[in-house]
Amino acid sequence: MSTTSGPTSTHTPAPASTASRSVPVLWLALLATPVAAASNAAVLILGDMSRSLGITKATASWLVTAFALALAVATPLIAALLRRRGTRTALWAGAAFVAVGTAVVAISPWLPLTLLGRAAQAAGGAGMMAIAINLAGTARRMGVISAGSGILGAVGPLLGERLTSAVSWRAALSILIVTLLAVPAVSRYTTNAPSAAAEGRFDTRGAVLLALLSSGLVLLPSNPLPALAVAAATAGLLAAHIRRRPDGYVPQAALRSRLFRNSVLTALALSVLYFTLLFGIPQLITDRAGWSTGSVAVGQMIAMIAGSVLTLAFAAASARLGQIKVRALLLTVGALAAAAAVFAHDAVVLFVAIGLAVFSATSANATQSIAAASAVPAPQRPTGIGLFQLAYLMGGALGPALATILVLR
Repeated sequence: MSTTSGPTSTHTPAPASTASRSVPVLWLALLATPVAAASNAAVLILGDMSRSLGITKATASWLVTAFALALAVATPLIAALLRRRGTRTALWAGAAFVAVGTAVVAISPWLPLTLLGRAAQAAGGAGMMAIAINLAGTARRMGVISAGSGILGAVGPLLGERLTSAVSWRAALSILIVTLLAVPAVSRYTTNAPSAAAEGRFDTRGAVLLALLSSGLVLLPSNPLPALAVAAATAGLLAAHIRRRPDGYVPQAALRSRLFRNSVLTALALSVLYFTLLFGIPQLITDRAGWSTGSVAVGQMIAMIAGSVLTLAFAAASARLGQIKVRALLLTVGALAAAAAVFAHDAVVLFVAIGLAVFSATSANATQSIAAASAVPAPQRPTGIGLFQLAYLMGGALGPALATILVLR
């Protein structure tokens, strides 16, 4: 188990299984990338959703937060399902959640039921992402998936706005249904063979404690004192549980690895920044430069596509840089994006900020997920990847909440 982040660590991705060498990467991209579009489709239509449901824009933002939180919490659960029941079972279970959740979102007249539909969609989307990442196997193939997610995420706000104008906001929140097109093709390359490490009973207590900890952290921006109390108490209970069951839902081997911790923290920080700017930049451009919503959507899409294309090139070249240089570069780019968002008043500079943010976040997802996987023993790699994705996707829940407090109110 590597605990360093030296120059060679990027060269040791998780070994690809037979399936990961066989599944065409474009099928994996189609499986995973619609999740980004589904998550970002609500960026420009919070007003439409709030008017339709008779609620405030801040309340409507919970449709975004619920999706992101469910996506984050479900990801390690899907990783456990992969270990215990095999890839094919997890794939079709995810497809069922996507289908049912989308149906609920399409017809639900009430906010609570719509929130449940969004959570079900997210649980299914988590399965699609976890499976695609587990079958990727190399930084280059992960780069294709991550860049594709960035591009679909870039198109998401404009696509959501156009679907809302042409049909309704419910159509915009149903974009995830596209992922089902890849399920039959990917299923042909998968099996129901569980991992050899899937022996013993499922660590239910660890799963519940991690979900509570994640929820407490997400609520910090809106309800800081109660959320902090819940997060602190849950963290203590989870730490004690991990000592009692070191090979459970949260493997102790992963937490003891410096490489794993550094990879997770880098991805979390850059993901929070990206999703905060994703929801905040359109309002900043409208307030500071007077652009219309449609113009902002087009400009943001172009900037985010450019950042995502850079991710594809960077992921391919990252192995030559080493983990320390990769993390330093990505964190520097993220800091520049944050500074531009705070101080810039020119629309072009603000668009550059979101482009830099999407590059730093998606590049971190591509490069640091492989590093995190290489830092844990082979039998626990699906779990390690699931925990890494939990941290990355927490940004999707924290970012909109921070943007609501800092910009959207």
